[in-house]
Parts: sequence; structure tokens; C-alpha cells
Amino acid sequence: MKKVVVIGGGTGQSAILRGLKKIEGIALTTIVTVADDGGSTGRLRRQFHIPAMGDIRHVMCALAESESMLKSLMNFRFSGESDIGGHNLGNLILTALAQESGSFMNAIEQCCKVLNIKGQILPSTEQVITLYAMMQDGTIVRGESNIPKFKNRVERVFYEEDVVANEKAVQAILEADYIIYGIGSLYTSILPNLIIEGIAKALKQSEAKKIYICNAMSQSGETDYYSLEDHVQAIIDHTFPEAIDIVVAHNNIISPQILARYELMGSFPILVKEQNHDYRLLYCDMLSFENQLIRHDSEKIKEMLEQLLKEDENVLHK
Repeated sequence: MKKVVVIGGGTGQSAILRGLKKIEGIALTTIVTVADDGGSTGRLRRQFHIPAMGDIRHVMCALAESESMLKSLMNFRFSGESDIGGHNLGNLILTALAQESGSFMNAIEQCCKVLNIKGQILPSTEQVITLYAMMQDGTIVRGESNIPKFKNRVERVFYEEDVVANEKAVQAILEADYIIYGIGSLYTSILPNLIIEGIAKALKQSEAKKIYICNAMSQSGETDYYSLEDHVQAIIDHTFPEAIDIVVAHNNIISPQILARYELMGSFPILVKEQNHDYRLLYCDMLSFENQLIRHDSEKIKEMLEQLLKEDENVLHK
């Protein structure tokens, strides 16, 4: 059985996992950032001093065995401006379980059992961490949620404190046959995991095939006017030169109407600017455009990853 590890956070990672969980014959682990400090997640981590749980919850719902009422409730958000207003029920449940058991990891494991999760969900660290960014003009920005607000090119992201990697996450990386980065915010979902020293060392030691699924559109305030090569270089600059073996990019045609809509939000297509690369560049049909929104299609991602697995199997049996 092939071991697949997905590293990231946010809704992009969930799109990959919804596809991967349908592939037979793989053992799936997802490593998730806990650096988020905005919204309901940020309020709870400040009040109860626990790691950010919002991305963990997203991943749980993506890996739940079936569409259930409980899964819907995990994503339910309370309205209003009272103490509970704006909070997500799943975040509150994870917080309560962490308080009750005294362990954030125990809270995750208990929720996973109730939702009948396919695979293993691991925070990249169990510490309460704060992400910083140094901008190109030397400005230091504190907090993941503040980074996109500065509308400045990010030079690097980092932690001021020593961050200890989750040992289970390190072990999963070392045992993996495939490691997938993305899809998601480059500086606030993917790199917050990779810059943790224990994670970075494990990735360097790992003999797994490392795959980066690139975003379709830039993120305003974070990757403005970035090319595909800029995304890859940012990962390499924060980790090591051999961090990526395969880069997957979409080959879909996006209509001018949709592009114009995204341009109003400061988001532009991520283009390939060079012909020769030190990694394999793979183009795939990966996108859907329902309701004029650009989304990575879980079923198409599943088919693409299945094809990559089959390619390796064929090579082994030649």
C-alpha cells in the first residue's frame, strides 16, 4: 500500500483530499498548518491558548466518509454579534474536546473517530504559533491574517519562537512514498508547515516523490503577479533545492468574463514563463467553473493523481 502525505491548509487542501480519499490502495495522511489567527479560529486560540483549529476542521469535513448531518454541523457558523456570534460549531467542539482532554491531538483524534475519517490528520505542530513575514521593503508583519493586507511582495515567512514539529508528522513524511504540497495560499497555508525545522529536515531526508499542485490564480496581497516559477522558487528558497520533483499546472481555458471578475478582486492567472525546468512540469485538466467561480475539481485531481501512481507502478514492473 502506497503512503501519501498531503501538506497544506485551507480549502485548497480539502479539494485534494476529497479526491484522494476515493483512491483505493493508499494510506493517506494530511499535515495541516495551525498558524491561522483570523476569524473564529483566532478568537478561540487567543482566549483558550490552543493551536488554530480552522484548517483542521476543513480537512476533517473533506475526509469524512460520507455527507452526514454531523459533517454539516461541523461547518455551521453562528450569526449575530454575541459572544458566540461568528463562531463555527466545529471550532467550538474541537476547543471543548481539547479543554476536556487536555490535549489538542486528543481532540482531533476523537473528532476523527466520530466523523469516520479516512486517513490520518496531523497538525504540523501542537504549539500555539505566530507567523511573521518580512516584506521586500523590510517591513515585518505579525500574524498570518495580516500578511495579505499589506499589499507588498513577501520576501520570506518565519517564526520568532522555536517551533517543535509534531513527531507523528515527521514520521509520516519519512515513511511516505508521495508527498503533495498545495493547493492553497503559498505563504499562509503551505509554507507555514515547511519552515518548521523538524518538518524541513524530514522532507530533505525523505525519498518520497514530491509533487506541488500550483494554484490557478494569484492571491491578492500575497502572490500578486507571481508566475508558476515564482511559486516554486519561494518553496525552494524556504526549504532546499530538491524540494519538488513534479509541478502540476492546469491546462484549462478560463473565459474572459471570469478573468475580468477575478481581476476586480486583484487576482490574475498564474502563468508559466519558462520552457526548461529542473522539475517535471505536468499539465492537467483540473478546474471547474460552476457559478463563475474557479475551483479545483476533486474528481479531476483524483484522476490526475491516479495516473501518476499508475505511471510509477508501470516503471517498477518493467
